[in-house]
Amino acid sequence: MAEVVFYPHNKSINVKEGTTILEAARSAGVIIESPCNGAGTCGKCKVRLEREFLQNVLAKGKHCLLEEEEKLGYVLACEAQITGDIKVDLSENKQNTTLKILSKGQSFDISLRPLIKKEYFAYENMTRVFAGKKELGVEVGDTREENYGAVVDIGTTTLVVSLVNLNDGMEVGTSSTLNPQAVHAQDVLSRIKFSSDEEGLKIMYSELIHEINRMIGKIAVGAGVKRKNIYEIVFSGNTCMLHLASNANPAALGKYPYTPKINGSVYLNALQHNIDISPFAVIYLPPIISAYVGADIVSGVLASQLHKKEGITLFVDIGTNGEMVIASHGNLSATSTAAGPAFEGMNIACGMRAGEGAIEFFEVEDQGSINIKVIGETEAAGICGSGLLDIVGELVAHGVIKKNGQFIDPESSNSLHPDLARRLVKQDGKLIFKITDKVFLSQKDIRQVQLAKGAIRAGIEFLLENKGVKATDVDRVLIAGSFGYHLRGKSLINIGLLPKEFDGKIEFIGNTSLSGAKAFLLNETYRDGMKEVVKSVEVLELANYKDFDKVFVKCLSF
Repeated sequence: MAEVVFYPHNKSINVKEGTTILEAARSAGVIIESPCNGAGTCGKCKVRLEREFLQNVLAKGKHCLLEEEEKLGYVLACEAQITGDIKVDLSENKQNTTLKILSKGQSFDISLRPLIKKEYFAYENMTRVFAGKKELGVEVGDTREENYGAVVDIGTTTLVVSLVNLNDGMEVGTSSTLNPQAVHAQDVLSRIKFSSDEEGLKIMYSELIHEINRMIGKIAVGAGVKRKNIYEIVFSGNTCMLHLASNANPAALGKYPYTPKINGSVYLNALQHNIDISPFAVIYLPPIISAYVGADIVSGVLASQLHKKEGITLFVDIGTNGEMVIASHGNLSATSTAAGPAFEGMNIACGMRAGEGAIEFFEVEDQGSINIKVIGETEAAGICGSGLLDIVGELVAHGVIKKNGQFIDPESSNSLHPDLARRLVKQDGKLIFKITDKVFLSQKDIRQVQLAKGAIRAGIEFLLENKGVKATDVDRVLIAGSFGYHLRGKSLINIGLLPKEFDGKIEFIGNTSLSGAKAFLLNETYRDGMKEVVKSVEVLELANYKDFDKVFVKCLSF
């Protein structure tokens, strides 16, 4: 046995030799973020050991470390096997508490007709609480003024909770944070794999419910609302997230024919799922379209009124998954592609989430100098998704990155501005673009962006082809999601994620998963209405198209 001490947490645990540092941390209840769930590919679980302890680990995964990091004692927690007593420094591995998460999204005029209603019976001095016509429970006294509901946007990366007064439709507070599941597995596919056994599902489910309860409690205390007066909660998220939130094993989503265990448009007992609100409260899961086009997109369709728009509208939710719907005179077709974690700043050498220190804006000025904006107006520590697309887009536009994704050779190019050429330097024998002394873009990073944007662009191309329309025929493009809201149309077109014909037609509509969920909460009639809309949606399974690979490869080009 070997003793592992994690500091500054001052937590210790004895483990068998051969155990990885990541496994030891999880057993000790210490969080080390590992987006790839220990596959050794993301490089985000780097921890530092004092030189005296390096001999007590068998360190692998050096392909994710720079030479200078190895010299300083850094190892990958997921691949460093413990062979003796060690002390692990996690002072640089702290959880980000400054995440920039959007809690607003486009909506429409909602007529107030919530599922939850209250009726006071004076002769009994009792208030009866109803869900539609069904009586949920009885409360002593007249409690009609205390009538609340909540919505939760369960994103793959983030969580947003909103508490709403059901009597007037007004929001009384919001809370947002990182989805605790993301520290174990970053994208949907790795989340499905992690949760396919009983122990993994238990971790994902319990950590999510615990965090939702914490967020609801935080809002309720701040707003002076009692938990017992919250009677309904709407969960909005992709199909996998709804499985994990309702303790349903998502394994079937990871293998053909990708059949969901739950299809949404159902009610669950909140008490049975350990949601700490009214003991007779209900959970509503909106309808889902398919295994990979979930309730978050249905909420987005409702919030944007996509199914009622004239002409041709493309709706795209950009994130770890690229989900998109095209509406042609009210007829909807949907598909999804696995964009991967690059847009969240993961799998990127200097990538990080949109928190303090992250570069969120990048621009090359006419004289060759660069202009950056950093979240928190502090020293740049890394690059978040919006900054990454800005950087790649600008470097493509100014000839630093060629159409095939390779850096231009600064020594053989006469057209490159000298100030930009000076930023192209070699590190460990490979070209990088230096943004600051500490932050850079690598050739591998560009490849990750190519793969992510290529997947989404290919999905768009197939949707357009399926509807028999050209890019010029599209009247408007709606970019949804918390991540998408912080992007610039210029960058999306520069990297080729969107066709140049979309220039001037792009609208960023925010977190419509949340705003659509509020619409479901405030008017029960939208539930049956959207259930019927979902039945009519044509789903394109891109894996079934024999020429998808060819289109995808074509879409890799900038």
